[in-house]
Amino acid sequence: MIPFNKPYASGKEYEYLKDAVASGKISGNGKYTKLCQQFFEKKYNFKKSLLTSSCTDALEMSAILMDIQPGDEVIMPSYTFVSTSNAFVLRGAKIVFADSEKEHPNIDCNKIEELINPKTKAICVVHYAGNACDMDKVMELAKKYNLKTCEDAAQAIDSFYKGKPLGSICDVAAFSFHETKNIISGEGGMLAVNNENYINRSEIIWEKGTNRSAFFRGEVDKYGWVDMGSSFLPSELQAAYLYAQLEELDTIQNRRKEIWNMYDAGLKNLEEAGKLTLPKIPSYATNNAHMYYLITKDLGERSRLIEHLKKDNVNAVFHYLSLHKSPYYKDKHDGRELPMSDFFSDTLVRLPLFYELKNEEVQQIIDSIQNFYK
Repeated sequence: MIPFNKPYASGKEYEYLKDAVASGKISGNGKYTKLCQQFFEKKYNFKKSLLTSSCTDALEMSAILMDIQPGDEVIMPSYTFVSTSNAFVLRGAKIVFADSEKEHPNIDCNKIEELINPKTKAICVVHYAGNACDMDKVMELAKKYNLKTCEDAAQAIDSFYKGKPLGSICDVAAFSFHETKNIISGEGGMLAVNNENYINRSEIIWEKGTNRSAFFRGEVDKYGWVDMGSSFLPSELQAAYLYAQLEELDTIQNRRKEIWNMYDAGLKNLEEAGKLTLPKIPSYATNNAHMYYLITKDLGERSRLIEHLKKDNVNAVFHYLSLHKSPYYKDKHDGRELPMSDFFSDTLVRLPLFYELKNEEVQQIIDSIQNFYK
């Protein structure tokens, strides 16, 4: 069976893990945490980077930093992972779901303004498959209505919008290093802070609501509880594994792009014949090869394709289900139909894509899909 995903170790992970253990400090905010954070700040110009135990943690920190209060409304896509929404629900916010684009699962930025009202506090976009949303439109609306902004960049490491790194555009951004992502640490995430007014507070929230980091830098003579917060830091073991991955970022990215391009070339004839739809990369976005997906005609065809691939020893999967129809939120949703979100929920198939996927395996998957549509 060709798995959907296989975690990758580039080589130095074990060396750095041993080094972290030998250092005598394996709790958070040590040598490797600092190395990872400096890497992101230098390479992508994030004003502040803070490693977290998960992308979910980074999103929850974002909601605290944006001062989301009970009754505030936050606009986001329905076609996303539950963590995007949960982070704001935990602060008491009402989630106002927007539909996806016709050509791409990203939020339809032309549908955002009609959802804004005096209770709207923030917009949270999701860069699905690592492809940028139309950020000029988002930031224009944020400026016009004085809204706070967040990028769920869980899938978007090393991807760009008109030359700007994703995660560097909004007030805050959240990244994931879960084992299914391009760069991994098992679990793990990161908060990127771009609003300078949030920098000092972000570090306090990150350190359980204390000014501990300022104390260790000698900026205060003692530390205590000064704000709300939680234990958002990952261990040094996670950071050590992540740093080895970051050193091989370009190598990992290049291989993933090779696999993505093989799929795209090998399946193009099916799209030309009207059998299925392949991913569309917006003109303003880059492709970081986080995933390769297909769009089938309907739910029945998708189910049959996934079963066909399984019989050919290929583990392909479907993806998100519209959050506005979820058991938890359907009674809280305002009743609007979101047809494109539902369409992608029913028709999107993700193909295996990981560093060690062999060319002959990619071809085997392509051949299986070709045979299905014969």
